[in-house]
Amino acid sequence: MFDPFKIIEPTVIAFSGGRTSGYMLWRVLQSNNGLPDDARIVFCNTGKEHESTLQFVKECSDKWNVHIDWIEYIAEKPYFKIVNFETASRNGEPFEALIENYQKLPNPVQRFCTGLLKLRPVHKFAQSIGWEHSYDDNADFVGIRADEPRRAMKMKPEKIPLYTAGVTRQDVMDFWNNNDFDLNLLTFKGDAIAGNCDLCFLKGLPKIVSMIQADPSRADWWIKMESKIKDKDNVKSGNGNTFRSDRPKYEKLKEYALSQQNLFGNEDDPDIPCFCGD
Repeated sequence: MFDPFKIIEPTVIAFSGGRTSGYMLWRVLQSNNGLPDDARIVFCNTGKEHESTLQFVKECSDKWNVHIDWIEYIAEKPYFKIVNFETASRNGEPFEALIENYQKLPNPVQRFCTGLLKLRPVHKFAQSIGWEHSYDDNADFVGIRADEPRRAMKMKPEKIPLYTAGVTRQDVMDFWNNNDFDLNLLTFKGDAIAGNCDLCFLKGLPKIVSMIQADPSRADWWIKMESKIKDKDNVKSGNGNTFRSDRPKYEKLKEYALSQQNLFGNEDDPDIPCFCGD
């Protein structure tokens, strides 16, 4: 019987620090009686993950007795550095280094943050351990579920074992609800929302406002980044000093959140699919 979680070649298991990719890791360990020698679990820290996410990654490693490689983006070669739970950035340093290096902010049209903070560091890390690794040819595992067809559309089936196995959000939640540890994060309509890049510009507006209301200081880094880039010519193309041209800046979002105002009456502003994972 075909098992999509079976490791058959050198494979990076992309662990975002969320429940979905954590469950994917568990399934891999079950299908392979542990972690095979030709598999590596990699967590890419942007510095904007919530402390609970970092705790969760460490706990998965400790509880399941597996090594997880923690890496972070750096602007110069080899474009990644190895860190651990104790030394991992917690104030957005890798993300800020990316913005400073390119002198512009990512946005929904040009989401270079995912590629440069996550994909390229993994690629360079795999090459550094002697693997012949490429973006397209390796069956690296990414945590995309069966109820996320938009995210799965451009992915090869062998890269998304949860999707192939028909695993849904409810399956993931059932697993963690019956587990002896879990990810301890703020939720919005059942989703953990303060994990990967806490106030990511791809998240729906109600989620961002809820997080700012829960902890107003979360907005400060994003405000700082929007004030850091001053190239007014680039603003017109959406690549300058704003993450979203169709929303107020984070400074204004913080003001709205603290005043409890209803932002434009749009309670259904959806997330934009991203490959940073859950």
